[in-house]
Amino acid sequence: IIIIAAFLGWFFAGMHLGITSLSMGSAAKDLLRGTEQFEVTAADRAAAEKQAQENQEGNVEALVNEVAKKRLKAASSKWYGYYVCALLFGGAAGGLIFGRIGDRFGRVKGMTAAICCYSGVSFVAYFVQSPEQLLVARFVVCMGVGGMWPNGVALMSEAWASASRPLLAGVIGTAANIGIFMVGVAGKLRVVTVDDWRWVMLMGAVPIVLGLLVPLIVPESPRWLAQRSMGNSEKTSEEAKPDVNTVEIFRSGMLAVTLVGILLATVPLFGSWGSSNWAVKWAEDTGSDDLKAQVVMARSLPGIVGSFMGGWIASLVGRRRSYFFNSLICLGSAQCMFWFSSPTEPTVFLVWTAVLGFFSGIFFG
Repeated sequence: IIIIAAFLGWFFAGMHLGITSLSMGSAAKDLLRGTEQFEVTAADRAAAEKQAQENQEGNVEALVNEVAKKRLKAASSKWYGYYVCALLFGGAAGGLIFGRIGDRFGRVKGMTAAICCYSGVSFVAYFVQSPEQLLVARFVVCMGVGGMWPNGVALMSEAWASASRPLLAGVIGTAANIGIFMVGVAGKLRVVTVDDWRWVMLMGAVPIVLGLLVPLIVPESPRWLAQRSMGNSEKTSEEAKPDVNTVEIFRSGMLAVTLVGILLATVPLFGSWGSSNWAVKWAEDTGSDDLKAQVVMARSLPGIVGSFMGGWIASLVGRRRSYFFNSLICLGSAQCMFWFSSPTEPTVFLVWTAVLGFFSGIFFG
C-alpha cells in the first residue's frame, strides 16, 4: 500500500511538471489577450505603413500581424519563464514546508497535505483570468509537488530500512516521468492550444481522490512512529536532551557539507530541467502545438529508464563519478539540442531531446 500510494503521489506530481511544459505557453498567450502585448496598436499600424512605403510593399495588414505576432511570442515567453520559475521555487518552498509537516505530524499527513495542495489549487487555476493569477496558482500547486517528494521518499525508505535508498528514489523518479509522459500523450490526443488549455488544469485536479484516500488506507512510517514514541518518553525524563533542530546543518561544523549538497541538487533542476523546458516553448512557437506534445513525450519516456537506472549506475561507478560524468553529458546534450537542431527539423530535434531526457533522468535516481 505504501509503495503504491507513494508511486501514485509522485506520478500525479509528475503530471503537474508536464502540465507546466505543455500548457503554460498557450495559457500565457490566452491570458495576454486584451492587453497591448496581444492586440494590434496604432503604433504597430503606423510602423507597418512606414515600412510598406519604404519597401514599396502594399500588404500593410500582413506586416501589422507579423509585428503583433512577434510581440506576443516575446511576451508569452517571458511569462512562460515566470511559470517555470514558479515550478522550481514553489517546489523548493513546498519541500521545506511540507517536509516540516511530515517531520512534525507524520509522513502520511505530509503526503496527504501535499497531494491535496497540488490537486485542489489546480482546480482553482481553471478559473484564472490574468497571467498574474495563474502565476500565484502555479506557485502554490508546485509547492504541493515539492512537498510530495520528501514525504514519499521518507515514507518508502523508512518502511524498508534495509532497501537501497537510491533504488527507492529511482522508483519515485520513474513515477514522475511516467506522469509527464502521460500528459504528453493527453496533449497528443487533444492538442493544447491558445483557445483550449484550461482542461489540463482539471486533469491536474483529479488526484484529489488519492489525497482523500491516503490518510484512510496508508499506514504511517514505523520509524517515524518509533522516533515520536522515543521523543515523548525522553521529554518526560529529567535528563532529556534537546531535539536536534534543522538550524544545526547550517552551523560551522556542517555548513560546507550542506551548501555543497544544495548546489549538487540545484544543478540538475536548473540545468537539465529548467533549460530543457524551453524546448517545448520553442517547438510551440516555431513548430506546432502538436509538436510540443511530442517533445514532452520524447523527453520523459527515456527519462523513465534513466531515473530507474540512476541508483544502479551510481552504485556501480560511484556517486561522485557518476554525477560528474552525467553533468558533462547533459551539458553536451543541451548544447547539441539548442545549437545544432531545431523544431523545423523535428526528427533530429526529438532525438536530442530524448538523449537529454535520458541523462537528466539519471539525476533523480
